[in-house]
Amino acid sequence: MTSVEAAIAAIRDGRVVVIPTDTVYGLACTPHRAGAVRALSALKGRSPEQPIAIVAFSIETLVECVPELPEGAVARARRLLPGPYTLVLPNPACRFAWLSGGNPETIGVRVPSLTGPACDLLEAVGSVAATSANLHGGPDPRRLTEVPETLRKAAAAVVDGGDLPGTPSTVLDLTGPEPRVLREGAVPADEALSLAE
Repeated sequence: MTSVEAAIAAIRDGRVVVIPTDTVYGLACTPHRAGAVRALSALKGRSPEQPIAIVAFSIETLVECVPELPEGAVARARRLLPGPYTLVLPNPACRFAWLSGGNPETIGVRVPSLTGPACDLLEAVGSVAATSANLHGGPDPRRLTEVPETLRKAAAAVVDGGDLPGTPSTVLDLTGPEPRVLREGAVPADEALSLAE
């Protein structure tokens, strides 16, 4: 069994894995089980009240996961994704409430631009809940050796995607009348805002 196959099986089984993304290495699990997401937060050492993004293979997969997304939000998402963005969108049906921290009426979403093993994995599982593979507050890992050993040992599977860009996604809040940058990352704030208009 390859590392990708092992990670796919582990995600489907509700366990936490280490995977490459288009930005940094991530801790990932199925988004469909609250217990798996709680285990991910505990492993990272972060409060379950902190939101975690759902990372989907495509916009279509994302809409299948959250079918109530407003049309305007989906249209904005299509202008930005796939790409190195995390978008905070309205979540009218409060789906995946265990991902949303203290505000279940919003949800963080990503559709990364992937190739290689990361693409194969996400295509197979459709979506994951994912956050950077560091201990809470630690540096974002751009290579597997930078993922803390405690996380690598605790993960059910580890996928090596080589060296990654190393800058996390730019986070945009699209829940209000105007887009807001919550975190400047891989894309400069001005560029992100102009694309999100």
